[in-house]
Amino acid sequence: MAKNTYKQDQPTPASRSNEPRPPRATTPRPVATETTAPRENRRASEAKAAPKPPRQPLKLPSFNLGGMFGFVRDRRFQLFLGFFFLLGSLYLTIAFLSFLFTGHADQSVVAGLDRTTTKEAGQETGNWFGLLGAMIAQVFIYKGFGVAAFALIPIVFFLGYKIVFRRAEVSVSYVLALCLFLMGWLSVLLGYVVLTMQAPDADPTLGHRLDFLSGGIGYEVALWLDSLIGWGTVLLLAFLLISFVVFFFNVTSLTLPRFGTDAEEEEEATENQSVSNHARPAGNYGASASIGIKEEEERDLGMTVRSLRPTPPVPAARPAAVLQPEEDDEPDAPVVTSGSIASPAFSVTPSAGTGVVAGAASATAAGAALPLTVAPAASAALSAASAAATVASGGATTSAKGPSFSIETAVDPEPVVAMPSRVPTPLSLSDLVDDKAPLPAASSQPSASAAPQPALQITNKGAELDPAAGADMAVIAEEDEDADAMPAVNYDPTLDLSRYQYPTLELLNDYGQAKAQVTKEELEANKDRIVETLGHYGINIASIKATIGPTVTLYEIVPDAGVRISKIKSLEDDIALSLAALGIRIIAPIPGKGTIGIEVPNAKKEMVSIRSVFSTEKFAHTEMDLPIAFGRTITNEVFVVDLAKMPHLLMAGATGQGKSVGLNVILASLLYKRHPAQLKFVLVDPKKVELSIFNKIERHFLAKLPDTDEAIITDTKKVVNTLNSLCMEMDRRYDLLKDAGCRNLKEYNRKFIERRLNPKKGHRYLPFIVLVIDELADLMMTAGKEVETPIARLAQLARAIGIHLIVATQRPSVNVITGIIKANFPCRISFKVTSKIDSRTILDAGGADQLVGQGDMLISQGSDIIRVQCAFIDTPEVDRLCDFVGEQQGYPDAYMLPEVVGESGGGNGDLEDMDPAQRDSMFEEAARVIVTHQQGSTSLLQRRLKLGYNRAGRLIDQLEHAGVVGPFEGSKAREVLIPDEYSLEQLLNTLPK
Repeated sequence: MAKNTYKQDQPTPASRSNEPRPPRATTPRPVATETTAPRENRRASEAKAAPKPPRQPLKLPSFNLGGMFGFVRDRRFQLFLGFFFLLGSLYLTIAFLSFLFTGHADQSVVAGLDRTTTKEAGQETGNWFGLLGAMIAQVFIYKGFGVAAFALIPIVFFLGYKIVFRRAEVSVSYVLALCLFLMGWLSVLLGYVVLTMQAPDADPTLGHRLDFLSGGIGYEVALWLDSLIGWGTVLLLAFLLISFVVFFFNVTSLTLPRFGTDAEEEEEATENQSVSNHARPAGNYGASASIGIKEEEERDLGMTVRSLRPTPPVPAARPAAVLQPEEDDEPDAPVVTSGSIASPAFSVTPSAGTGVVAGAASATAAGAALPLTVAPAASAALSAASAAATVASGGATTSAKGPSFSIETAVDPEPVVAMPSRVPTPLSLSDLVDDKAPLPAASSQPSASAAPQPALQITNKGAELDPAAGADMAVIAEEDEDADAMPAVNYDPTLDLSRYQYPTLELLNDYGQAKAQVTKEELEANKDRIVETLGHYGINIASIKATIGPTVTLYEIVPDAGVRISKIKSLEDDIALSLAALGIRIIAPIPGKGTIGIEVPNAKKEMVSIRSVFSTEKFAHTEMDLPIAFGRTITNEVFVVDLAKMPHLLMAGATGQGKSVGLNVILASLLYKRHPAQLKFVLVDPKKVELSIFNKIERHFLAKLPDTDEAIITDTKKVVNTLNSLCMEMDRRYDLLKDAGCRNLKEYNRKFIERRLNPKKGHRYLPFIVLVIDELADLMMTAGKEVETPIARLAQLARAIGIHLIVATQRPSVNVITGIIKANFPCRISFKVTSKIDSRTILDAGGADQLVGQGDMLISQGSDIIRVQCAFIDTPEVDRLCDFVGEQQGYPDAYMLPEVVGESGGGNGDLEDMDPAQRDSMFEEAARVIVTHQQGSTSLLQRRLKLGYNRAGRLIDQLEHAGVVGPFEGSKAREVLIPDEYSLEQLLNTLPK
């Protein structure tokens, strides 16, 4: 990116001499057209003309049109408009009905308005709604479409009904298309009827009295068609009606009865059954067949029209984002001249995020007086070449006047996207009308209480058909072939919860616009201390650039030629001592920039709210599959990543450094951007309190095992079964992808949505599954390899089929984050840790121990490490978000994972079928030893009974089957279920011998 640090232009003296300029000029001098070259480069640039200052672009006036139409989004205006349409439909109904009785009398009154006053005309009119009602009826009925104009009333009524009550049992577009066609078609038909009545041999008074039936438009169109095609007008109208019915109701086939050649066959076929088709709309359950139903009394000799009109898919109700119009361009910041500064030209270049409070510049060592320039800039990057050019053209040498110093700060925050405050408030009038899809009853499965399916009748009675009834059997065979046909419309997984509304920003706290936290005095002081500290060790700096972030300020320095980077790296503690600040972190060099970065924590940190991150255009309009908005980087840019491309995430951090808040930010980001049909969570919370708040969204977003009561797993004994179940789900999905010929989940779902995969062959829409483990260390302590193996297997294979892992731990040690787990998690996040060893364990690099805490984190994606201030989401905000989702209509139950058969997590295999005859001879003695010592361990039996490990292990399994000891609990001893020897004897007497 371009470097927008401008240097002060110096006036050219009258005579070109090599004498130095007098240093006592204190008043600002006008900007000249030439710039004197630095002394060391004067010979090289003597013949070159100084570059002209850039021409300021012509600023055209801009108009803000957002406020002109902002009232459309106001709910009060929408209610006003809706009730206007409802009352307008009632007004039209009464006015049109009155015209049928008083229309001929009112024609002369309306026609003579130009000769009489309005008051007199209103007294003469007979319409129930006065002169205005007579005029409206005259326009729409007499001059317009005749009695077919009554079709306008449902259009106006349904439009007002949807705006007021925000319901759509019938789509407005559906009513609009049907009523407009009926109005035009019926008007032309009645016009042709009236035209026929006006024949020479017909009664002329009758045609005159009935001319209002067709209206002026219908009569003229009928007259033109009659003169063009004559009696063909009737055929044309019939063709138009049939075409409309076929396309509007999606009629795809016509079934005609088939007659046998023999009278006996016909009689037997009539007694058996006659096949007729019943219309069934195509939904989300594949191709549904239209099967015949038996009619006992008579055979239908007509034709049966089968309507396969599909229910249009309802698009997911995403929170509609209205991009506010751009504000007027900020005027160019004027050049401000301040007092003398010892260092070279100091310029402030804004980036995005926090502001800098302008303060008085402090004077340092003696040097030439250079004015301070404050100019706006658009970029936040500094390259080594541009920094060196700044030094070369600054009009001063490094050794004499110090390095050039530029600051990046904020001008305007990122454009905020306005979210709807209420749900489902429409955003514009086009949204009120252009809703082409009705809201069907959301159901994930066909209703069990519905009428008996016709398919069952044919299956049961197929054997009762006479083999001689060949015609009927052929009809049934054709219907079975139609059953395998796929619907023409695309599958929409969100139709199961078509009324689901995405969360809005109103659920989150609004902390207002972030205020400036860093002053110019603080920046100048830190810059001087860095230069002074490096100067003590003989390190000269060519230039320094400061980039202000929400938590830390990055000082990018360019050392002089010949300075070793390792020498600066070794002075990390000395710089921290001179700045009297904690968490100094040196990046030597910064990847892709060629500079050395020194990160210094701000004296006052800025909180990054989750609402300010979610409201940005980068997150609201993202095209990612699983977008996660973590927070803001050191340059105040919103950091959004795609979990589907990570593909797994490993998090670590000490207690109280923001790890749980980071998990809530991840889950909230996914809840804001994905529909329940597209995403499921498997939550593992050994601490039992961190993720329990998400219990409210169990029927929407959570997945669980079939035999579990709670979707959030808090018992470590059930984690192994859940991980094994996810492995089974992974294998099943890979089998589906293999059958479909797809390489990843995105291709498979695209094929299924396009109806290229038949659900009857086992194919289904596959949602993303995100496994979240809040504390891995506790699982590794209790289960060990039983947890590590399925996690490693999922991390290696589950990326392509849409299963992604988010694993968090507060102990980033090598016995918790093992080599197998670490190798399969390329993306890692580290909050503040306690030691450099932990930082290298999680990130393979140092630096995490130098963070400042409270959400300050490092994100490693391959070779790049980015410092991000994690957004803050409070527990009440998460609670409101879960309440908003949980109160909506959901699925009957959570998403069911495959059941793990024969594995209870205790390692007992098939002990349920153990034969008592195979019981060990020392079974009772072993039981007494276990109960006496109240310790269910294999080593105890080995010592007391002098047995080998294998036999002692079999005895433990038999004791577990008998109910003496509990299941396997990892490295801990099994729980003894029998309290004393008396209870043991009673149990032994009840066991089969």
